[in-house]
Amino acid sequence: MHIAFLVPGPITAISGGYGYDRRIIAELREAGHTVDLHELSGHHPLPDAAARASAHAAWTAMAPDALPVIDGLGLPAFDGLIDRAAIGLIHHPTSLEAGFSEPDAQALAAIEKRLFPALAACITTSDTTAETLARDFAVQHLASVVPGTDAAPRNTGSASATCRIIAIGSLIPRKGHDLLLRALARLFDLNWHLTIAGGAPDPIHAATLSNLAEDLNIAQRVTFTGTLTGQALEALWHSADVFALATHYEGYGMAIAEALKRGLPVAITKGGAAAALVPDEAGVVCEVGDLVTYSKALRRVIFDTELRAEMAQAAWSAGQTLPNWHTQGAAFAEALEKLSK
Repeated sequence: MHIAFLVPGPITAISGGYGYDRRIIAELREAGHTVDLHELSGHHPLPDAAARASAHAAWTAMAPDALPVIDGLGLPAFDGLIDRAAIGLIHHPTSLEAGFSEPDAQALAAIEKRLFPALAACITTSDTTAETLARDFAVQHLASVVPGTDAAPRNTGSASATCRIIAIGSLIPRKGHDLLLRALARLFDLNWHLTIAGGAPDPIHAATLSNLAEDLNIAQRVTFTGTLTGQALEALWHSADVFALATHYEGYGMAIAEALKRGLPVAITKGGAAAALVPDEAGVVCEVGDLVTYSKALRRVIFDTELRAEMAQAAWSAGQTLPNWHTQGAAFAEALEKLSK
């Protein structure tokens, strides 16, 4: 199979969506498929002139026999261009991303409601997103291929009197770091430390989070590391006691899956597909935006070390059932073959 991936660049960016694209492309190539990567410039998902020009150039440069696979983040830039069968790779509808103004969110929703059904089919990264596309965007031809996970050592915890909490994800409004900070600030009587690891694509929002920690008088208990990779990221995972994420929406929740793979208890909110990953015994899952309940749930996990140990065992058991990337690469290829016929 000859496939053309069209993705806003650089694809080396550290994020769950880009990580999915990189791994699927690598698996497809390893399986013998020809994959052409077209990285789009400009601003996405609300495309500027540079984004539209880049999309046009990539579209016209594709090999005639290549099957286009357009990452949903870049899809709005192709509005008016799609004149052949194409597959949308939809991590989640960008119009559901927290942080957009109401007019921008409505503009994106209008574009996606026009483009999603016009595609030959869509591949989503979770059943939850597939259900959303069918229900709210009138998409009929769908397949779901969840991300894979890599083998990982079992988490050992910090072995400290301080509960070490980690939150891994870009510093963007959708990840809900502000709610996490507010929830923890209410637990001034408990011994905890939060490490937030993730890049800052929006420096203003990142500065707002840092200022919020100061305003809540918890700055000395919160560490912002920026993007971590390699041994530094492994060390953070290995010494953590709890993974926390107060997300507004997840197309899947790759960091949550990785926490489970390592046997790390999770404390999250139900945004999008996030809740579907977590068995009841493996952590706590609260409604999006419910500060009081989320704070109370965090109190239980931080205070009760025996409960945390039970959750860790359940998380480990659940994590071992998650698929690997090789399996998911094959599933993606199978979905492309079926949907493109």
